[in-house]
Amino acid sequence: MPGFGLTMGVTLSYLAIIVLAPIAALLWKSGETGWATLWAGVSSPRALATYRLTFGTALAATAFNTVAGFLFAWVLVRYRFAGRAVLDAVVDLPFALPTAVAGIALSAIFAPTGWAGGLLEPLGVKVAYAPAGIAVAMAFTSIPFVIRSVQPVLEDLEPEAEEAAFSLGASDLTVFLQVVFPAVLPALLSGAALAFSRALSEYGAVIFIAGNVPMQTEVTTLLTYIRLEEFDYPGAAGLAVALLAASFATLLTVNALQFWRHAREGRG
Repeated sequence: MPGFGLTMGVTLSYLAIIVLAPIAALLWKSGETGWATLWAGVSSPRALATYRLTFGTALAATAFNTVAGFLFAWVLVRYRFAGRAVLDAVVDLPFALPTAVAGIALSAIFAPTGWAGGLLEPLGVKVAYAPAGIAVAMAFTSIPFVIRSVQPVLEDLEPEAEEAAFSLGASDLTVFLQVVFPAVLPALLSGAALAFSRALSEYGAVIFIAGNVPMQTEVTTLLTYIRLEEFDYPGAAGLAVALLAASFATLLTVNALQFWRHAREGRG
């Protein structure tokens, strides 16, 4: 590898071209018509309705993925069974599958005539063309972030600490809460933050199952696309900046919590 100067220069140049330049253009475009017009667009009743729906369903999907993703990673790491390799490969399927295809498949499954929707509809549970369907689509596309964040940490855990706790008479629950979970928590928080940010920006899988009714089942990404079709580029950029700010704030908060936790452990 070349020296630090050249390596850092290439890294910063790549970061500026691929990441910072598009974000700067987005910020510039959003303020093109003035801050008053921008604020009026991002705080309109229709935009606020999309925020409530998008953030609410993203939180629900993230809460589910945090629990299910941890259990999924635990099974893949701690147990050996037939088909484990196949199951491990299936985890990455939402990454490889086009989101539009995922949305169509989920719509077919959870529609009133689908095999899952046909069972849930008589019970009064509506998934397709409802907020629940949006949460399902978000959970499907973002769960690999949690699994792939937790899995390597579980694999790297040394068994000696758990064995020592068992030898001292600790129960399974005590060992999990006092030994395993604290070690996995930073990765779990990182995975959950990435999953939440991914859910906020989901578009392809959501639009096919949401119903897209304004003020009811319309997410922010769809409203952004509608603003683009209306040639309201500053308005679309403003909505995109709102999602960008929420995602950045989430990642920054998680990183700050992890830094604070490591600092406490260092002082201890």
